[in-house]
Amino acid sequence: MDELDSEIVRLLQTDARQSNRELARKLGIAPSTCLERVRALTRRGVIRGYHADIDPAALNRGVQAMVSVQVRPLSRTVINTFKQSVAEQPEVLSVFVLAGGDDFLLHVAVQDLDHLHAFLLDRLSKRREITGFRTSVIFQQVQKSAPGRLPDPEDG
Repeated sequence: MDELDSEIVRLLQTDARQSNRELARKLGIAPSTCLERVRALTRRGVIRGYHADIDPAALNRGVQAMVSVQVRPLSRTVINTFKQSVAEQPEVLSVFVLAGGDDFLLHVAVQDLDHLHAFLLDRLSKRREITGFRTSVIFQQVQKSAPGRLPDPEDG
């Protein structure tokens, strides 16, 4: 990744709907160069796709929570099965597999606290592999559209 690639990624994360011509204009390069750079970033797996940023509250999912989950036995089969199963639940936005005290972190979005409670009791607590879970309700979220550039250790 050179500076141009980094700038392409930053601009696309800010607005993925902009045209190649607009992107090239902002970068000060030819549209053909821009298009080839974007295609190369996609081939290399840097750009994995383009997504709409949807407000969960607009879809009647005004309550979000993070649910830390512990499972046993810790085996590849249990981890993969659980990961796939919870990812298919409509309430679950993201599934993170963790190291440390918790095995999974689930980001869920539901209508209200009653629906969150029902999800926890009716879906999670009935799973035999779960040995425990903790829920943290999200009051506010600040999400970056693009990761910042990491400092160079040589710059001190």
